[in-house]
Amino acid sequence: MLSRNQFFIKEHVGLFKMVNAYDIVDPENGQKIGLAQEKVSGWVHLLGLIINRQLLPTMVEIIDGADERGNGKVVISIKRGFTLFRSKVQVFAEGGTEIGYFKSKFLSFGGGFWLYDTKDSRIAEVKGDWKGWNFKLLDASGAELGTITKKWAGIGKEMFTSADNYMISINEKNGADKGVKALLLAAGIAIDTIYKER
Repeated sequence: MLSRNQFFIKEHVGLFKMVNAYDIVDPENGQKIGLAQEKVSGWVHLLGLIINRQLLPTMVEIIDGADERGNGKVVISIKRGFTLFRSKVQVFAEGGTEIGYFKSKFLSFGGGFWLYDTKDSRIAEVKGDWKGWNFKLLDASGAELGTITKKWAGIGKEMFTSADNYMISINEKNGADKGVKALLLAAGIAIDTIYKER
């Protein structure tokens, strides 16, 4: 999966769903190549009925070649603990090795967050526009690493469900470093699963 530079992220539709799940699709041929699936405990589900879900702990697994039951190889895990103001979201590679983390911006009109490596060095920024639907992945110097854009699936589907579809495009020059690519893919998934879901 991490050999690719484009990922179409398609949210599973559900009016009363308790966890988020997203198909990861090859945009060139429409084939499903993976799955991003939230994993939370039962007590978090119950708390989510009365407390904003953005305050509660969550974990999202990105699974390469997932079957219909969600089985496959976990290549990236995204974890967030309890949070109040600025959440810290850890990102782990296959085998549980931490590769970096995200930290939400304190004040941001367009939305977004910072990406850090394991040495606490800020390596990139996810910067949203004023509508909050389009994002740029920028390195420390401001050069564009990639983009995340929302693709509408039809006005009816968007009005009656919370389903979101996104295209994550990573510039080819950044494709050689799988660690950076994993962080950028995780950042694209985290926008909806960690930062935007209510």
